Amino acid sequence: MFDKILIANRGEIACRVIKTARKMGIATVAIYSDADRHALHVQMADEAVHIGPSPANQSYIVIDRVMEAIRQTGAQAVHPGYGFLSENSRFAEALEAAGVAFIGPPKGAIEAMGDKITSKKIAQEADVSTVPGYMGLIGDAEEAVKISGEIGYPVMIKASAGGGGKGMRIAWNDEEAREGFQSSRNEAASSFGDDRIFIEKFVTQPRHIEIQVLCDGHGNGIYLGERECSIQRRNQKVVEEAPSPFLDDATRKAMGEQAVALAKAVGYSSAGTVEFIVDGERNFYFLEMNTRLQVEHPVTELITGVDLVEQMIRIANGEALSLSQDDVVLNGWAIENRLYAEDPYRGFLPSIGRLTRYRPPAEVARDDHVVRNDTGVYEGGEISMYYDPMIAKLCTWAPTRAGAIEHMRNALDGFEIEGIGHNLPFLSAVMDHPRFVSGDITTAFIAEEYPEGFEGVELAQDTLRRIAASAAAMNRVSEIRRTRVSGRMDNHERRVGTDWVVTLQGESHAVTIAADQGGSTVSFADGAAMRVTSDWTPGDRLAALNVDGQTLVLKVGKVSGGFRIRSRGADLTVHVRTPRQAELAQLMPEKLAADTSKMLLCPMPGLIVKVDVEAGQEVHEGQALCTVEAMKMENTLRAERKGIVARINAAPGDSLAVDDVIMEFE
Repeated sequence: MFDKILIANRGEIACRVIKTARKMGIATVAIYSDADRHALHVQMADEAVHIGPSPANQSYIVIDRVMEAIRQTGAQAVHPGYGFLSENSRFAEALEAAGVAFIGPPKGAIEAMGDKITSKKIAQEADVSTVPGYMGLIGDAEEAVKISGEIGYPVMIKASAGGGGKGMRIAWNDEEAREGFQSSRNEAASSFGDDRIFIEKFVTQPRHIEIQVLCDGHGNGIYLGERECSIQRRNQKVVEEAPSPFLDDATRKAMGEQAVALAKAVGYSSAGTVEFIVDGERNFYFLEMNTRLQVEHPVTELITGVDLVEQMIRIANGEALSLSQDDVVLNGWAIENRLYAEDPYRGFLPSIGRLTRYRPPAEVARDDHVVRNDTGVYEGGEISMYYDPMIAKLCTWAPTRAGAIEHMRNALDGFEIEGIGHNLPFLSAVMDHPRFVSGDITTAFIAEEYPEGFEGVELAQDTLRRIAASAAAMNRVSEIRRTRVSGRMDNHERRVGTDWVVTLQGESHAVTIAADQGGSTVSFADGAAMRVTSDWTPGDRLAALNVDGQTLVLKVGKVSGGFRIRSRGADLTVHVRTPRQAELAQLMPEKLAADTSKMLLCPMPGLIVKVDVEAGQEVHEGQALCTVEAMKMENTLRAERKGIVARINAAPGDSLAVDDVIMEFE
């Protein structure tokens, strides 16, 4: 077995590989850029080597610099993680020439399957059904429009060397094909150093289901079930689960056998994933093969008990698989939520900055449920503009899908993050959405259910009442603390009133509290009562309560006259007032927000790539105004209504902060 491996990656996946290597008794080497000097993976590794400036194309994907780090440290093998150099055949070739083991597939398999155009041709030759499309390279935008028309809209424009949703666009007409081709090419060149583009038919109402395979260098290959990855935004997976709620045993077996056959056809060894589009009749079509470890691999590990990173290391060491297909048993259900540094209230645009608070839920490994959090950040660390905005992968496992969802809900409610925008509220909303709960999902789920973007959550009445009762009970504890601090210790509880008015989500609830040593009974005006127990104390930012026998986890902040409470995707200002205070509060005028309707504000920290209009020009609803690049993604900002550009305050090359005024309108 290897004595030392280098991880040619960063963030959570580098930390993930280090954990398994440590378990196996293998020393690890981290590499880092300027931006990652204090990163978690650098702290966790046994050694760390600086490899260059912050941009990935000057550090993490510069093969010569990674090879120099290998020479310096004497690493015997390299795990590439995902992204960066993980599917770069030139990197695998350089390692082979240096006598260093690549913890991944052979160079030939990377070349055959890592390129989307080549892999689809091989799949067709192997009688694997594929999605209709144009397999040749496309020279310019006009050729892209012509090909798109021949295939028939809608079409998917893809980077040949792409991955992670980068360099991908859906076009529904000629204009979108022309614009999408150029944006895809720019993103592909920036992210992968390869601007080749191809186009295929976009299958409406599809499910994205992928098969995990493991193959060794001795001709053995198995599949470890499937992952449902249909909850996507901008072709970027957001929620994954294993197994799929849609597949039956026969389809699972057919897809698995086909995936293994395809892997063997190219001499594959290591962990890999074959992705399929599956229609409503369970017909499946080969999409691509990822010749690397997938971001969502933890859900497969949770339902199979197989450590995929360990298997990759053992295969790279020349060992034969210790598992046969009959040994693979799918146990229970696992769900993964990807936590991103993006603001769901601003169209999911990237957010960067310092994590002023980062407290994940406690990890749990029990027979009845598991909570796992794969992360590469820590409280006080920074989310950089140079890399993918993923903060963590929160996973839960339970014997049933309903159980896994419920544990995920509580884990999300207990995940504390402050300092940056993040998608926790959106993830909570998805976990409660009836379509997700029923398993009736497709890759169009987010577009169909949130067509105007995410605007927060309106909680159901029963949930609001539980929160109202909890807030009243917590307020009583706060009031008791206040009277103690004032120095009036005698009979302090008697001076805390029993009648309160709780206002939240535009509704007011008159309640009466009867407290005892075990907790509080909160009675509503209609006669309903709820029993609330908790060990929460004022100042705690997380409250775990039991309300009528059900767990309720709240993030709690203090505001004047009450609390800021976040739960189940909702962000609520909850006021708890005496009846007289509530009466007077109704007379207070509301503060109006500033009018920015005639301004185009920068929605994220980023770089102006292009300005499409000029001062004095009339623009129409939906017209492109400018393009902002952040975290390697190009974002086109469009006019919300018809108007005339009065002034332009930014030019290509300018770096802007959130809410900087890009242009103004008459």
